[in-house]
Amino acid sequence: MKHLLRGLLVFHFSFFTFHYSNAQFTHADTLRGTNGPGRDWWDVLSYNVNVEFNLEDSTISGYNNIEFRVLKNKGYIQIDLQSPLMIDSVQHSFPSSVNKPGMTKIYGTAMYYKGDIKNDGNAYFINIGTHKPKTTEYLTIYYHGKPRIAIHPPWDGGLIWKRDKNNNPWISVACQGLGASAWYPCKDYQGDEPDKGASFTTTLPDSLTVVSNGRLIGKRSREGITTTTWEVKNPINSYNLVPYIGKYVHFGETYKGLKGNLDMDYWVLDYNLEKAKEHFKDAKRMMKAFEYWFGPYPFYEDGYKLIDAPHLGMEHQSGIAYGNAYLNGYHGQDLSNSGWGLKWDFIIIHESGHEWFGNNITTKDIADMWVHESFTNYSETLFTEYYYGKEAANTYVQGTRANIENKNPIISSYGVNKESETTDMYYKGANMIHTIRQIINNDSLFRKILTGMNKTFYHKTVTTKEIENYISKQSKINFSKVFDQYLRNIEIPILEYKIDGYKLQYRWTNCVKGFNMPLKINFKTSQWIKPTETWKTLKSYPEGDPNFAVDKNFYINTKKVE
Repeated sequence: MKHLLRGLLVFHFSFFTFHYSNAQFTHADTLRGTNGPGRDWWDVLSYNVNVEFNLEDSTISGYNNIEFRVLKNKGYIQIDLQSPLMIDSVQHSFPSSVNKPGMTKIYGTAMYYKGDIKNDGNAYFINIGTHKPKTTEYLTIYYHGKPRIAIHPPWDGGLIWKRDKNNNPWISVACQGLGASAWYPCKDYQGDEPDKGASFTTTLPDSLTVVSNGRLIGKRSREGITTTTWEVKNPINSYNLVPYIGKYVHFGETYKGLKGNLDMDYWVLDYNLEKAKEHFKDAKRMMKAFEYWFGPYPFYEDGYKLIDAPHLGMEHQSGIAYGNAYLNGYHGQDLSNSGWGLKWDFIIIHESGHEWFGNNITTKDIADMWVHESFTNYSETLFTEYYYGKEAANTYVQGTRANIENKNPIISSYGVNKESETTDMYYKGANMIHTIRQIINNDSLFRKILTGMNKTFYHKTVTTKEIENYISKQSKINFSKVFDQYLRNIEIPILEYKIDGYKLQYRWTNCVKGFNMPLKINFKTSQWIKPTETWKTLKSYPEGDPNFAVDKNFYINTKKVE
């Protein structure tokens, strides 16, 4: 989630998106967005990030120990780290050639310094020699510098150095889109998550509390200084691994979920404790609704957390960033203009929905981010339906259509780290899903498809085609033209129609070639039609309402032709 409220979007886009609209893609874009020759031969198994934060001058220093599996024999490895941060040295550990079956493994090491490390913009290349496929090796990358500071997080991204209202340090990171390499060295490619998870360690004055993803596994204090380690057991997007540093206090509860007891923990600034205890009741309501619609919460091993953040909010896995000022809606506003969006806290519901779509199911390329954002936007509708009924849910999702822009296709360019240039991957994508639900015309099957997706693609990275094909296969309906129309095209299909007495003629226009989406209408009676680009005729009996109308749950336009 990086841009949602129409009235607040101008700032976001001027900083993050619209400046790309007329730009040509660069060599740096390709290095960042492609699984290229410095990346495709190795698979990340784990990250162990250790960072020191200098509160006086906003610099950081530390290292990332990367465990990886060799897939094929290549020499140069690409590590991403964004300027002005810089790599100081790299230690490579690899299985020794003297290893024999049954022996304790012996590892050799090699050190690489600045003269051995070639950088190409924000990508660093190290020739670490030949490798034997299927072996496990390690890189420890030491680095330092003053990272990019986020001016208006989470939209522009970077390190967040703030003070709370009592003037205490309050530090975090927001880097979706910008990339995790803005604050630690990594394989900054969304298609490769650390299979075994990750850990984060830092040392700070013991007057501050450190919270991160997963669970607290270590805390050592000495002479007013505390070293804290958090660990995630599950695969995690690199941009989701973040620290929260501040004057935090904790409370929590246990949710009896589909996979047993789930720890739900809440870390808030000390002065927010009492209002958080009341306001965060939406979290348990969310969990109940989303386990119904999507299946078990995907990260029972790591727990669920809501954490006060010095920005609006973000879907950081098992550690959701919360900054919605303890208001219902989106900072007190209803994005659907229906009234239903003020019944619950938008950030708690939306960002938590990403645990299923975005964190559990992750796209390999950010051009396919509709899989994250469209389904999560639609999760708001499903939450509304679970607690307030289907009519309320329909009103909610229909109300969000006012935010649709139809300026650029939802799916963007591949291989260059570029997501859609509009908010349509939220609202338009959600309305596409709602339309598909109407065509399936079986809510039990629709729910089965949602839960099945989260089971089939559990902890996996995917392409849009995998998701599209899954929905078509499970529903036994070919939705390929529907996906092409709404994801790859900016035009909204128009149903042209003529009425001549008891005869209705109709066809699709303003659509992709071969568009044949069925439609539920009212003409004399409620019924289905199957328009194509060629005129069709429906003859009806005199009885019934002669007025023509399309079911409002379909996101289309109509045009009466005389």
